[in-house]
Amino acid sequence: MKKLITVAGVALLMSAVSAFAATQQVTLTVPTMDCETCPVTIKVALLKVPGVSRAVVSYVRRNAKVTFDDAKTNVAALTKATDAAGYPSFLADSK
Repeated sequence: MKKLITVAGVALLMSAVSAFAATQQVTLTVPTMDCETCPVTIKVALLKVPGVSRAVVSYVRRNAKVTFDDAKTNVAALTKATDAAGYPSFLADSK
């Protein structure tokens, strides 16, 4: 009986945590993209961040639209990943 209560408690706790998690989408400005192959490097770096489900990188716009689980990562981790790949980025203005 105690195991059943413990398992039920863990399941309840996990569902409560996921209830607070949300999918977020942000746009990062990546001004140092200077060739048409840069987006591939940036996309690979972003997709390696745990919680990132999608990254669309535009050389023309010099930005990256990133979809991620905010319970697993955040904007700081995303910008750190692009910086480590050699492409510093920052959160775009939401105008």
